Amino acid sequence: MYAGDSTAAGNPTQQPKANSRSNKLKVEASPGYALVTGASRGLGRCFARTLAARKQNLVLVARSRERLEALALELRTAHGIEVESIPFDLARTGAGQGLADDLTSRGLKIDLLINNAGFGDQGRFLQLPLERQLQAVNLQNATVVELTHRLLPEMIEQKQGGIITISSMAGFQPIPFASVYSATKAFLTTFSLALEAEMSRFGIRVVTVCPGRLQVAPEDLENSGERKNFPGGEQTHEEVVSEALRAFDRGGGLVIPGAINKFAAFAERS
Repeated sequence: MYAGDSTAAGNPTQQPKANSRSNKLKVEASPGYALVTGASRGLGRCFARTLAARKQNLVLVARSRERLEALALELRTAHGIEVESIPFDLARTGAGQGLADDLTSRGLKIDLLINNAGFGDQGRFLQLPLERQLQAVNLQNATVVELTHRLLPEMIEQKQGGIITISSMAGFQPIPFASVYSATKAFLTTFSLALEAEMSRFGIRVVTVCPGRLQVAPEDLENSGERKNFPGGEQTHEEVVSEALRAFDRGGGLVIPGAINKFAAFAERS
């Protein structure tokens, strides 16, 4: 399993753009909601907890109803915010459209979209089930495009809002035995960076996050299986989320957490 479950122009090691906003890490709570996909574990759960601490109302989406409802209760109790949990399989065909319809029927206004849900299987392309690989394409590409396309117009109308998309270092190069995973992440990176350029004139902040290998959260250790050593080490979810939200505060941009990852991305693209 790969991290992130979890550029058309410019240097991949560029820093997020600075603007008139404060550079302090203080994503201001909006009257609307932040939608976090893949919210039941890993980076998604960390985003949810971090935003809840800033009094941001949340919509949490993942397949596991039990995990979602437990997290929603935890965040409502600890922070006094509104939290909606929506169990939803985003790997299905048309899932992004279906979720957007659900949000509309509930009257939920989304000011921040965090495209985090994802997975990656390792193995020879022809030996991995085709259905499973197509689910990865749906989840990490089609659903992201559908949700983004449906939620952006209202953000543009309000002249505020933003999108944080979790891609991966795997998107900077083709990876044998993870061919579909690296391809979906390459799509995510280029799509998100191109979108950032298009949305800047509307005041919509777009952040593209490309983490390397992530540590397993203590809550997930039981199901993590055996893990081999990884060059450059592993990053914590808190480190990645902190850098992503700092970039969001500064107006958007490409985030490659960790000095070794920045160097590797530059080397791969040069």
